[in-house]
Amino acid sequence: MPLRIQHACLLVFLLNGLPTKAEGEGRASPSAPVVKLGIDVLVQRGFAPLHAQRVGLITNPTGVTRDLQSTIDVLYGAPQVNLVALFGPEHGVRGEVAAGDHITDARDARTGLTAYSLYGKTRKPTPEMLAGVDVLVYDIQDIGSRSYTYISTLALAMESAAENDIAVIVLDRPNPLGGARIEGRPLDMRFQSFVGQLPIPYLHGMTVGELARMMNAEGWLAAGVKCDLTVIPMEGWHRRMLWSDTGLPWVPTSPHVPHVHAPAFYAATGIMGELHQHSEGVGTPLPFELICGPTVDPQAFADALNRRKLPGVWFRPLYIKPFYGRFTGKLLGGVQIHLRDPHQARLTPIQFHAMDVASQLDPDLRWFGSRRDRMFDKVCGTDEIRRAFEANEPIEKILERWNDGTAAFRERRKPYLLYPDQ
Repeated sequence: MPLRIQHACLLVFLLNGLPTKAEGEGRASPSAPVVKLGIDVLVQRGFAPLHAQRVGLITNPTGVTRDLQSTIDVLYGAPQVNLVALFGPEHGVRGEVAAGDHITDARDARTGLTAYSLYGKTRKPTPEMLAGVDVLVYDIQDIGSRSYTYISTLALAMESAAENDIAVIVLDRPNPLGGARIEGRPLDMRFQSFVGQLPIPYLHGMTVGELARMMNAEGWLAAGVKCDLTVIPMEGWHRRMLWSDTGLPWVPTSPHVPHVHAPAFYAATGIMGELHQHSEGVGTPLPFELICGPTVDPQAFADALNRRKLPGVWFRPLYIKPFYGRFTGKLLGGVQIHLRDPHQARLTPIQFHAMDVASQLDPDLRWFGSRRDRMFDKVCGTDEIRRAFEANEPIEKILERWNDGTAAFRERRKPYLLYPDQ
């Protein structure tokens, strides 16, 4: 699961990509730019790159055209395309599996094709899975955070394709946080895991197509292998666009990322949530939008956070009872995060400020010292942040550590970018 969360609520994801109530929030005005996704551009080109190829498709319910047609069904129904196999990441090809649950190979009911699991006993396509495949097509919507496992699936698929002499085509999609935002130090590869596969910042500001180009050229795949890579770029997207600027409907990428603003909240609280000390809202109708705990005074917490005047952010006090998960049925006090200006807000520092304030308000609070510390380090991509908190370093010093290396990465990624600033 992207940041492992137990007790997942499957309902919204099992809707298999149907429009949600937040869809209207992502619909641009008639004068706003309209983005064509990579799959839309592929259709526009008459599927030319796939002619005379046996196609394997890596996808899930987020693989849809801009009018919400499943990429599986579009490719399967195209006479020019010979779709022979499906490959599913975490949650499965049709979104039928709970977060963190391993998936077994199965037969897709709609097409009759074998749907191979890339989130079970193996996370990397095996030669047996790839037998009879000439090209792997990747079409999955990412949310822009390094810890979200879909880009790890992409990296492993590219490795396997290179090792088995199979081409890769990435159908590009927007980064919902935009292409300009970079936050969090690049991963220290000593902490490499499925929630941190690549030496990139936590928020990298790249599309999956751009990431594929970078990991291929930079030698980040195992043993430095390189695959035969083609990226089908979008049309109409630029780097300053958030998802709400694209004119595209939002399809839930996983059960706790149900609406167009959820990727930003995931970035704002998901790392802290790995510690299981406070709730990040999972188990409530507001996943990743809350920071709450059993002993938190909501007004004092909100006041202390708001005094920090974090740009583009406001904290509203509240009480809430989660209806599943770690704090089921317990009354929690805390805050709801309101992003008044998502372009201006710096997302990942929100949780570190909240941890700092909570410790000041409750001297008995201990964020660290459990088995969850290791997962926190993996998601941070370093142990320096945990050690800095344990040493009671000032929050300014912690954030300086957190953003070390981001300027260098911004320069390093430039050759791989496909889209203009605006």
